[in-house]
Formats: sequence, C-alpha cells, structure tokens
Amino acid sequence: MAWRHSLRFRLALVYTLVALALITVIGLGVMTLLLRQMDAQFQTRLDERADTLAEAWLGGQQGLGKTPGGAGTYTMIVDEDGQVLAATPSLRQYEKAPFPFEGQRTVQLGGSSARTATRKLGGFGTLWVALPEDDLVAARQSATNALLLALLVTPVLMLVVGWGVGRRALAGLGEAADLADHIDPTRSVATLPLPAREDEVHRLLAALNRLLVRIEAVQAREKQLLGQIVHELGAPLTVLKASLARAADRTRDPEVVRAALVTDELTFTTQDLMQLARGHLEMKVAWHFIPASALRGRLDRLVPGTSFAGDWGGMLLCDPDRLTQALRNLLANARRAAGPEGTVSLTLEETADHVTFTVRDSGPGLPPELGERIFEPFVSGSGSSGLGLSVARQIAALHGGTLTAGNAPGGGAQFVLTLPGVALGDEEDEEPAGQPGTALSAP
Repeated sequence: MAWRHSLRFRLALVYTLVALALITVIGLGVMTLLLRQMDAQFQTRLDERADTLAEAWLGGQQGLGKTPGGAGTYTMIVDEDGQVLAATPSLRQYEKAPFPFEGQRTVQLGGSSARTATRKLGGFGTLWVALPEDDLVAARQSATNALLLALLVTPVLMLVVGWGVGRRALAGLGEAADLADHIDPTRSVATLPLPAREDEVHRLLAALNRLLVRIEAVQAREKQLLGQIVHELGAPLTVLKASLARAADRTRDPEVVRAALVTDELTFTTQDLMQLARGHLEMKVAWHFIPASALRGRLDRLVPGTSFAGDWGGMLLCDPDRLTQALRNLLANARRAAGPEGTVSLTLEETADHVTFTVRDSGPGLPPELGERIFEPFVSGSGSSGLGLSVARQIAALHGGTLTAGNAPGGGAQFVLTLPGVALGDEEDEEPAGQPGTALSAP
C-alpha cells in the first residue's frame, strides 16, 4: 500500500498538525507571558535603581558616577533649563550641554538599547537614569529560538511516533485485510480473527464477521432457490425437447426445427444455472476415453454452421457431457457475436502434453474494458446471459485445464481451452487407460 493511501499515515499526519497547532498556540502564549513578566521585572529593576539614586542625591550622596548608580547604569542631572549639570563618566560629553534625550523612552548608548526613567530632585532639577536592555533582548531571542526549534522538531517526532503507534494499533486491520483478500467466495465464507483488546478495531472486525455470516446465509438461500427453479424447469423442458425433436423428424418444418433449437438453448441455460447454484466444489467429473470425432458430431448438431479444423481423428480423456457443454457455450457465444452471416471455427490441436481447442469468430471482438471480468457470472459482451463463459472456465478447471480469452490477430474474438494431454504407456507396464466410451472414474 502506498504511504499516501495509508490510514496510519493520515492519522499520524492529523495528530502532527493538531500537535503543531497546539504547540504554536501554547508556545506563543507561554512566551508572551514570560516576556511580559521579564519586561515587568526589568522595569521594576529600573524604577528601583532610579528611586535609590534619587534618595541618595536628596540625602546628600551626590557621587553620580560611583556607588549609587551601580555598574552598567547611566545617570545624568538635568536642571530646570534643560542643561546637563552632571553625568556618569561614560556620558561626560553631555555635561554643560542641552539634554539630548528629552521625552525618549528608549535610547541607544554604547551600541546597546537602554530604557530610561526620570525622578524629580526638588529644586535641583531632574534625575535621568538609563539601564541597558541587553539581558532582556537576549532572553527574548532565546525564547523565540526555543519556540522555533520546538515547531521544527516536534512535527517530525510526532509524525514518526504517530506512524509507529498507529502501525501497532491498526495491525489487526492489516491482518484482517490480508485474510479477506484470500477468502474464496466459492467456498464457505471465513470469519476474520478478532484482536484481544476490545477496542474500535475489535468492534469493526466483529461487525464484518456478522456481515459475512449474513452474506453466506443469503447466498445459501439464493442457491437453494435457484436450484429449485432449475429443477422445476428441467422436467417440462425435457419433455418439450423430445416432443419437438420427434415433430421435427416427422414434419421437417423449419419453424419446428427452430423451436427445437430454442429448447436446446434453454436446456443448456438451465444446466448453466444448475451448475451456478451447485457451485464449483459440488461438480463431479465422469471421465471417459472417447473419439474426438464423437465430440465433433455432438457440437456440429448443437451449433450448426461451425467449421472444424485440426486433427479430430484422435482420442480424448474427458467428461464428454461437461466438455460438450463448455465448448457449446463458447461456440454459441461466438455465433451470437459473428451474426448469421459471420463465421465460427473450432480448431483441435493435440500434443504429448496438451489438447487445445481454439474457438474463433468473425465478430467485433471482445470489449477491452471487460478483461478477465468476462468470465464472471452475468457479465457478457455479446448480449447473452453471461453464464456460459463462467461455466466453461469452471469445466476447464475441473479437467485440470485453463480457458483464456482474447482477440484474434485477424479480428474477432478467440477463446483457447487447454486440457492436459493423455500419455499411455506399454500394456505390460501400465494398466489400460480405459476403452472408448467407458467411464474411467467419477471422483
């Protein structure tokens, strides 16, 4: 399964996006709160420094560049006229000059940003204090980098962890899907194994098992009903077929002959329906060793207008009735596709390993969109019931052979039915394979 179609990947991706959104919102909220607290603490520190210096000045301690200011603090005394009376050593260039930072909340000093505060000194003027914001800026940058790192690393970790956790949590679904792919609908419907933990996966698989049981019960009822219908049709069709055959022999009326052919068609259709109702496993094969020419004669009567090619002088090991049914279905479909004016041919080729029957017609060929679906029941490309090809493939499989479909190189459809060849040894080494026209076995 491609990763983009995986439920585990989609769940992991959803959880990752949700986690990313939560981390972004929570991280921004925490960082904003933290920075506000740091800013408030910095402002408190600045105010305390300004209050301490103002008290020291008013108390007679007028050494602005020394102990009261502390390291990293800028101070100046501004008189009532806006002239700088005194300043810390790093700001001596501003003494005896107009105060340059009037009304500025933040100033640049020594290449760094500094926040300012002022205090009144009574009749002496104003105390101006500036405190560098280097630590505050560094803290802001560190918090921003931490948030960006979390936003980059967390999605990757969440995706990997989510993929692993999802793979383990949904392992039961994967195993159930693998088992469901191997369920043979022609056999008894198998149930899916349930995980030990009764979670949502357990509930889903349990519901699927109940559905499979209901499907099997419905299929059984349908097969039973279909078998009863076919059984009820079989007896009247047999009588009708015999009566029309005798009437056709006596009168040679074309309409009666045509009606007899229609009863043959209905008889084979009921056989197909019966085989569909019984299923592949209930079919039996009665093996006979018969001349190929006998099979050819039966097919020639059932599907008039068929041209035969190849070597029909050998012997065949098969169930004559079922092989006739399979080939007749193929020839009838070919006749429908070719139309009254078209051609239908059956070629027999025999080797030491295989016996091959090839049916060709001059019709439009098989629809390419059907592919192997043409062998499914009730799927038809020629307007028939769609049972014939499905039954023919089942019969080929019962004989240990295969049935394939395609389009002939010269146009038209081509069906190839291949059976295992018959290898007979010397009489003193092996038991006789059987006499022509006698049953060998009925497994």
